[in-house]
Amino acid sequence: MDNRRRYDWLAPLYDRIDLAEVAYKRKLRPRLFRGLGGTILEAGVGTGCNIAFYPPGARVVAFDASPAMLAQARCRSERLGKPVELVATSVVQTGFAEASFDAVVTAFLFGVLDAGMQGPALAELARLCKPGGEIRILDYTVSRQPFRRLWMTLWLPWERAVYGGTFSRHTERYMADAGLELAREEFLYKDMVRLLTARHAAAP
Repeated sequence: MDNRRRYDWLAPLYDRIDLAEVAYKRKLRPRLFRGLGGTILEAGVGTGCNIAFYPPGARVVAFDASPAMLAQARCRSERLGKPVELVATSVVQTGFAEASFDAVVTAFLFGVLDAGMQGPALAELARLCKPGGEIRILDYTVSRQPFRRLWMTLWLPWERAVYGGTFSRHTERYMADAGLELAREEFLYKDMVRLLTARHAAAP
């Protein structure tokens, strides 16, 4: 099943089964937006779990490949009274104008993109972000601690079957080819969830 069909099917159930959201994800989301303003792009908005944390006064455009997930996000936006421009499009070919966003953020998206999409997705986000802006990527990484690593290994079949994801995409390895450089890496939940901040690479 491709991810668009998967998430169209999953959309009505997503918030009910994502126990990690209650356990720790929600506490991490504000960090994604700290210090940001202007016009922000959220890639892979899903059901809109980040909407509550959008910075006051910022204009936010958010997209997802799944129309059904966007419908959930629209309901959340209306319920919270937080306006957001929602668009159905692909992360590898969004259709937005070049350098049209002051910052780009994404949470738990790259883990569900296969290896062949990592580079093209990063290149598209780099194209959309203004020079000097930041691209922030919140996602899982495999723990180096033996017990946590074992726990993630046991959890992985569920992650693959339900979300089509994994914990070992190593997104930072694709940044250079996308014209980006890793500016900062922060672990936000143990050593299993991290926030990567990328910027346009300096000219040689």
